[in-house]
Amino acid sequence: MSLTNRIFLPLILSAFGALLGCGGNGVSITHPTPPPSGGFSPSNLNGTYVFSSSGTDTNGLAYAIVGTFTANGSQGITSGVLDMNDSSVGPIANAAITSGSYSLGVDGRGQIKLNTGNSTPFTPPIVLDFVLQDSTHGLVTEFDANASGSGSLDLQSSGVTPTGSYAFIFSGAYGTSGSGLATVGNFTLNASAMTGLEDFNSSGIAVQAENLSGTFALGPSSTPGTQISATGSANYAITYDVFAVDATHLKFIEMDANGTLSGDAFAQTSTTMPTGTLAFTLIGAIGTATSFTATSAGGFLVTDGNGNITSASSEDFINSAGTATTSPITFNGAYTQPGTTAGTGRYTVPLTGFEGASELAAYPSSGGVLLLEVDDSGMMAGAAYPQTSTAVPDPSQGYGLNLSGTNLGASTGQLAEVDDIVEFATAGSGLTLTGIIDENFAPGSAPSYALALSGGSYTAPSGGRGQLGASAGNSTTSTLNGGFSVNYYTVDGTTFPFVENDGGQIAAGVFVKQNSTASSSAATRAHMYVLPSVVRPRTARKQK
Repeated sequence: MSLTNRIFLPLILSAFGALLGCGGNGVSITHPTPPPSGGFSPSNLNGTYVFSSSGTDTNGLAYAIVGTFTANGSQGITSGVLDMNDSSVGPIANAAITSGSYSLGVDGRGQIKLNTGNSTPFTPPIVLDFVLQDSTHGLVTEFDANASGSGSLDLQSSGVTPTGSYAFIFSGAYGTSGSGLATVGNFTLNASAMTGLEDFNSSGIAVQAENLSGTFALGPSSTPGTQISATGSANYAITYDVFAVDATHLKFIEMDANGTLSGDAFAQTSTTMPTGTLAFTLIGAIGTATSFTATSAGGFLVTDGNGNITSASSEDFINSAGTATTSPITFNGAYTQPGTTAGTGRYTVPLTGFEGASELAAYPSSGGVLLLEVDDSGMMAGAAYPQTSTAVPDPSQGYGLNLSGTNLGASTGQLAEVDDIVEFATAGSGLTLTGIIDENFAPGSAPSYALALSGGSYTAPSGGRGQLGASAGNSTTSTLNGGFSVNYYTVDGTTFPFVENDGGQIAAGVFVKQNSTASSSAATRAHMYVLPSVVRPRTARKQK
């Protein structure tokens, strides 16, 4: 990777506590011929990619990993570097990827082995399971016995100099208790200066509209060169490393011993809330740290351009206490830029009739309208996207899917982080679905590879909302939940965010229309952001 595309960012946002690695062997790379077929080959992975994954290690502790690797187009990984933060050993910076290999089948599914020697506490190689949308963008899960998590990979532009305004969304664990935290905000880069705003939610307790200020510097120095201070009711400090995908998309990872936050920042070219129908997904929990109930929600926010969320808005709501909507809930609300935040690109969104939250903070960006619950009754986070198409999934194309969330333990007796990669195709005449699923979970980290989907079906979207699902595996080998069933929402004909609706898991994700011949995902929302689960099955942190 080009070090000029890496930024070092100590953000002073919050004071936190210390971080793990664990053993296990990487899985071997094999690739059976899947149903359905496609047009991908190893040459579709060629160049330097920024990758990420955040989730849970095999001991149930929070972790995050962000880095780059260079693929040669013929199944080799030639170089790279990664940062890792795991909740007992603290951050590992600049770990060299010395070599590696990858497979990539015709369906766009593949695996990447990253050899890091002894530079991380994880047993090498680190294995990433992925499915490509095209040659520039893919969905990722970690797929070894070290950890389970979800993220993405994106082809990196060279010579990037970030400038202008960005909106961000991060999540992870912090403090010695390992409490969950999610944060949204924005910042503007002006030469070496940074200014902005931040909202954060710590296990159901929110702090709104903190001011950010500081300095900004690019690498190549391995010493962080950017300082951001938060003023107001909170005084928080976090150090980040930042990897630039391109000038509009940055990936962050916390690199101090206080927590494991990671996430994305997207160009904020407009401070205006989009008008019309916005498809949204949120994942997190209702309640507070002492009484959390895992929760997800999805549906449509309908804005009128005059500060109103209209009563045409609707929500699907699922939580681990057994509450799930059988038909969409209608709600309404408003969006404003109150007080000193007017014109800053930050909105507050009070809602009436919305299950799981009564107020959100919202920041428009090129990656969607980034959302965080700020009402002190839970911790939900996610994004909303202007709907430009209600197209039916195309039976002539394959789709890649990533699902991330919490399995409720019916088959294992314990909660677990669960992360899936799926490639599937639909058959329009019979509304059927076929494909293959790869799953990892933690604690336990027992990857299941290339399980066939069976009994798959989908409903064409009605009003932009549809359902799809399938069983997975057989009587001896299956996923934790035996398959999946999701409510999906149309955005632009190529991207479909969803929430799982079957009760065995609280999960969210996205599926994307594949195109093996496309050289750019710019028209297909490669930067669309779906937040991995912000609530982990077990978040206590070990002391260093």
